[in-house]
Amino acid sequence: MKDTKLVIVTGLSGAGKTQAIWCLEDLGYFCVDNLPPTLIAKFAELCAQSEGKINKIALVVDIRGGGFFDSINESLENLDRIGIKYEILFLEASDETLVRRFKESRRPHPLRPHGRVLEGIHEERKRLEELRGRAHKIIDTSNLSNKQLKEEIIALFSTAREEAALKITVLSFGFKYGLPMDADLVMDVRFLPNPYYVDSLRPLTGDDKEVQDYVMDSPISRTFLRRYYGLIKFLIPHYIKEGKTSLVIAIGCTGGQHRSVTLANKLGAMLQSDRNYVVVRHRDIDKNSSGVRENV
Repeated sequence: MKDTKLVIVTGLSGAGKTQAIWCLEDLGYFCVDNLPPTLIAKFAELCAQSEGKINKIALVVDIRGGGFFDSINESLENLDRIGIKYEILFLEASDETLVRRFKESRRPHPLRPHGRVLEGIHEERKRLEELRGRAHKIIDTSNLSNKQLKEEIIALFSTAREEAALKITVLSFGFKYGLPMDADLVMDVRFLPNPYYVDSLRPLTGDDKEVQDYVMDSPISRTFLRRYYGLIKFLIPHYIKEGKTSLVIAIGCTGGQHRSVTLANKLGAMLQSDRNYVVVRHRDIDKNSSGVRENV
């Protein structure tokens, strides 16, 4: 199993596991959906005996397994005991988002096939709580389209990502829309000069030079960026040493359109110049229109 990559995809029903497994299949993974947890170790061992023909495996293990799913933690401990390395990808979304998706698909919740969807969601969250705590990567798909989720999966598991010791996502967001659930580090930049109060800059974003010049013209902005970059640069080798494979740095302002976007772009460029694998994503930049801009 030394050269075999095993990804266990799990999470809440309706959070996007099917889309994730399709994307992993496109990346060359041998994929199995709804595998009973008790068979994970045996299946991985069989693939390891394929003489290199199957060296990337993705397994969807979730609540649909019924009583079998309750053995998931025991199965993971068995993998640890026999030395099979794995990554857990956990997908989740807000209650509101999940309820809407179930209504749109007209499918019942697996835990409440004849009851309220919301009750099923709450029960599933409770049953998955321990597994979520063991996850190596958590993706909140509430604000992601299928295309954006695919881009996130590719960034995490593509060949370019595998060659990097640490995948860094610099994420801008607006506090008015809530904290990013998958953030490792959160920085509040609402103390910086706000372009929103300049009429000519208000309709623009931190992707525009005029806004960037306005924000970075402040000595406070320049000093902050230099010092925060120094902190991140100091932390990166220590995260790698501890075995961390992904780092999400969230930078927030009020609306997620001006200051946070500017700082995320600047910080991302500085980290990329150090030959880090960096994805810059702006969660709320187009909240008043449509789409999410991303720079890789």
